[in-house]
Amino acid sequence: MQRTNDGTPRRIVVISTGGTIASRWQGTGYAADASGDDVLATAPLPEGVSVEVRDLFNVNSSLLTAAHQLALLRTVHETLADPGVDGVVVTHGTDTLEETAFLLDLHHADPRPVVLTGAQRPFGTGDGDGPGNLYDALQVAATVRDLGVLVVFDGRVHAARGTVKTRTLAADAFADPSAERLGRVGFSRVDVERLPDRPAVLPLPAAARTADPDTTGRAGLPRVDVVFHHTDGDRLHFDAALAAGARGIVLVATGAGNATPEIAEAVAEATAQGVLVAVTTRVPSGPLAEIYTGGGAVDLVAAGGLLTGSLRAGQARIAVLAALLAETEGDDPARRTALLRRLLEGPVRAEPALATGTSREAAPLPARA
Repeated sequence: MQRTNDGTPRRIVVISTGGTIASRWQGTGYAADASGDDVLATAPLPEGVSVEVRDLFNVNSSLLTAAHQLALLRTVHETLADPGVDGVVVTHGTDTLEETAFLLDLHHADPRPVVLTGAQRPFGTGDGDGPGNLYDALQVAATVRDLGVLVVFDGRVHAARGTVKTRTLAADAFADPSAERLGRVGFSRVDVERLPDRPAVLPLPAAARTADPDTTGRAGLPRVDVVFHHTDGDRLHFDAALAAGARGIVLVATGAGNATPEIAEAVAEATAQGVLVAVTTRVPSGPLAEIYTGGGAVDLVAAGGLLTGSLRAGQARIAVLAALLAETEGDDPARRTALLRRLLEGPVRAEPALATGTSREAAPLPARA
């Protein structure tokens, strides 16, 4: 499906949040300090596109908090409340771009596009990729509709869901390891190769209306921790997260979602207290599946854990946060669990052999792990 910018006037708002695309040398290293206008001045504008810049904050994205992300979510909604705006581009650091993009997508019901982009090379460098990425993002924002929130990087267009940073330094930094790219951009056109699968959109949470990125600490926002399983792994870090007040935990399991009986017991204790537990994997691609007992996904699900499908830790954590922030009747844990299940399930993708199922009846037990 080819979509071409025909030169019709388009009004795009660029929301600047910092990142490498806005980073300059500080004497010992790079840090974000260039304004949105400075960043925009480095990029040519696509035909027919006019741009307004809004500087929201200016930080390296490894420093982002949920308050930053919710403030951005609110700003996107406020921006799109203007019917004269045709699309939004967010310039963002690459370290946590995948998390912010997914949060925005979970709450994005507008047909107009929201496009996130950034850079792998700092602002002002001779071989910088920021200007090209920003041009492409503006092109996409001026051309497409009904695709949700997108990530545009190195000439590629990605759906927010499932897209992660896969390369630390290379220009082609983002991909969905479990799915194909959404499309590509170049020569004044956007080629859309598939449509994104998205769960029903959530309304803007109350916390987004008051989020202040300048506030220190969690500012009343729920704590959601990530716990990584490994050889010799026990429940120490899982229990530490609970003791710290976590209302949600993402367990990064091995294989298709496996840990130990001890950790399965910890999951059961947490879910009995109303804590949301999502189970993802440290494997880069493919879905999770209930195959193994002995602390495997069969036991983790029986303990109340929810498998994350093809979502990995960063985006799984955002799904848990979104479920906790959503307004449910009487703060009912069962309703929040059902909501999280819906957010995690997303698209169902066919996979060979055992990986097709999410229940133990879906396939026979293999001979070995």
